[in-house]
Amino acid sequence: MREYKVVVLGSGGVGKSALTVQFVSGTFMEKYDPTIEDFYRKEIEVDGAPCVLEILDTAGTEQFASMRDLYIKNGQGFVVVYSITNHQTFQDVKSMKEQIIRVKGGNERVPILLVGNKVDLEHQREVSTVEGMTLAQSWGCPFMETSAKNRCNVNEVFAEVVREMSLSSGKQKPNYCCSCLRDSCGNVSCCIIL
Repeated sequence: MREYKVVVLGSGGVGKSALTVQFVSGTFMEKYDPTIEDFYRKEIEVDGAPCVLEILDTAGTEQFASMRDLYIKNGQGFVVVYSITNHQTFQDVKSMKEQIIRVKGGNERVPILLVGNKVDLEHQREVSTVEGMTLAQSWGCPFMETSAKNRCNVNEVFAEVVREMSLSSGKQKPNYCCSCLRDSCGNVSCCIIL
């Protein structure tokens, strides 16, 4: 069974832990408790192939940013999360992506998935779906919008990052196109890469 090391990155308060805990245990963390570092293991099946995910949920606060290089060095795939309700967190992911490329050496394809979380708070949206899609296209990576609270696209995020890591190990770069679909929560705004 293949093992994959996934690192979840993003600013503080974007819902990295909520997404990870919802995926691993099926529960939603209502209270925000800043993470320093949490490690999870979960067996899943992606496209008929069983695998084990080792998920590192990282600190989003600047206080622990110096630890990011180490997380990135050891990671194989990256879920980069921002909150659709906070435009600054969207700006922050750009420097995180640059850091991933710098630490990984810059000359090979790095499996990254861009995630806009908190679609359950649509009425507070500051980052449009189109902005997320455009950034993901410029990065050459898949993009999804999620809700850890409503479990919208949570499993899909981790399955997609496994697909990205599998593609990366095959050293082929896929051609992506975006398509807006109705997701499991009934939202039309979630975009899946085909």
